Amino acid sequence: MSVVVTRFTALMPLWALLGALAAYLEPAPFTAMQGLIVPLLGVVMLGMGMTLTVSDFAAALRRPKVVALGVGLQYLVMPLLGWAIGLALGLPPALLAGLVLVGACPGGTASNVVCYLARGDVALSITLTTCSTLIAIVATPLLTWLYVGERVPVPVGGMLWSIARIVLAPVAIGVMINSLLGVYLAPLKRVFPAISVAAIVVIVAIIVGLNQASLATMVWATALAVVLHNAAGLAAGYWVPRWLGWDERTARTLAIEVGMQNSGLGVALAVKHFSAAAALPGALFSIWHNLSGSLLAGHWSRRAPPEPGEPVA
Repeated sequence: MSVVVTRFTALMPLWALLGALAAYLEPAPFTAMQGLIVPLLGVVMLGMGMTLTVSDFAAALRRPKVVALGVGLQYLVMPLLGWAIGLALGLPPALLAGLVLVGACPGGTASNVVCYLARGDVALSITLTTCSTLIAIVATPLLTWLYVGERVPVPVGGMLWSIARIVLAPVAIGVMINSLLGVYLAPLKRVFPAISVAAIVVIVAIIVGLNQASLATMVWATALAVVLHNAAGLAAGYWVPRWLGWDERTARTLAIEVGMQNSGLGVALAVKHFSAAAALPGALFSIWHNLSGSLLAGHWSRRAPPEPGEPVA
């Protein structure tokens, strides 16, 4: 069984691409499953919690420099990258505003799942997502105003409730189960990576199905901008901590947290405060960062991170 699970998990990028293609060609069955996104995330978060202990979160909170760097890269690098890439590609004002807005959003909950599959530090990932969301109430409107001259209110209460409901509660339940019954649940823990992969594939397919019309008529310059923005965020999140001499597991975690945004929030804010065109970068980002995250997690899942101080292979 473990061999089958390992092989299935290692092929996650292939399953994600096949799911995306199926949803693009025939979106209706996948759009009908829109209501499954939150429950699927909840199941994955429960499984992640069953691999964690309270001491894991205590260890994450005892690393304020790591948390500060992750949040700093999130809010200093991503909006700047969005603005610079948009200008370099000559995007019209509406699309430029949408790209900057996505860059000024906090990390998304999908990053926690991808971090889990990529053998990153899940407790640190959840801590960073929560911290960046708390800071979003000030950072997102301020940065949007700074780069595109428009102040947007951020529904931070709703965002925090979503994180509490989708991330924190299931993880807390999983940690409790692990503390009480962990010794009896080893077989179930071995299966959860495969369950997580299946959930991510379905979520990617649903997102592609919901945005199929936008994809069919998308502006290719915008697609290129989104790909470059995401790639630059992943690279900055990985190489800055490596340059500082931090371990591989921390670098993987920061790469995923910085490169994967709460693009759904970006879409909602763009539609409300700018235009439908400004929502296109966020819609494309929501699809692409799940695909790129799946590809990266598939690659890293085959390579256990070295212990701190051990050279990277």
